[in-house]
Amino acid sequence: MAEDPDALEAMTRILSPHCRVTRMSGGALIADWRRTRFLALTTADLRTFADESSAGRAELVTGLRRAGCAPGRRSAHSYAEVGLWLRATHLLIRTLGFGRVLRLLSLAAPDYARTDPPTEQDVARLGRAVRAHSRRSWLVDDDCKAEAVTAFVLLRRRGLRAVLHVGVHEHPFALHAWTSAGGLSIPDAAPRGHAFTPVLSIGDGGR
Repeated sequence: MAEDPDALEAMTRILSPHCRVTRMSGGALIADWRRTRFLALTTADLRTFADESSAGRAELVTGLRRAGCAPGRRSAHSYAEVGLWLRATHLLIRTLGFGRVLRLLSLAAPDYARTDPPTEQDVARLGRAVRAHSRRSWLVDDDCKAEAVTAFVLLRRRGLRAVLHVGVHEHPFALHAWTSAGGLSIPDAAPRGHAFTPVLSIGDGGR
C-alpha cells in the first residue's frame, strides 16, 4: 500500500461516513463501526478502486453496497421536495444566519461518493425546479443563498460532486452565492451579467 497512496484515497472517498479504511500490509481493513463488521481487501482490490477505468471497479463497488459500506445511487428529488428544502433552508438562514448554516453543511451534505459526475441534464432539471419555487414563493423571493445551499445539499445527498461558492462584486459592492455542478450553476454565477469573484468555496477538495 505504501507505494500506492491513491488507492487508499479512492477507497476512503467512496465509502459512507460510518466506515473507516485502515492501511494494512496486504491491503486494507474496512471497519463498519455502526454494525461492528469488518471487511478485508487486498492490495490488488485497492488498485482496482484507484483505476476509475477498470471494469472490476463497478463489481467491487456493488459488493460493498451489498455489504452496506458504500451508498447506492439516490433517485432524483421530486419537484415538491425541492420546494420543501428551499423554504426550510431559507428559514434556517434567516434564523441562524448564513455563516452558521455554512458551518452546518457537513451534517446535511455528506462528501460525494459516486465516481460518475453529475450530468448537465440532472443539474439543469434541479436548477429549473429551484428557480421556479424561488420565484413563486413570497417567502424565498429569489434568495440566492437559499437557492445555492438547497442545490448543494440535494446534489451531495445524491452522492454527486458539487461546490458551493460565495463571491463578491466590488463596484458596486455585492455578495452572491451559487452552487456549481456538471458545468452549470444554481443560481446563475453571474446574475444580470455581473461577475462575482469567489472568496469562499465549499466542497472543492475539502472544507
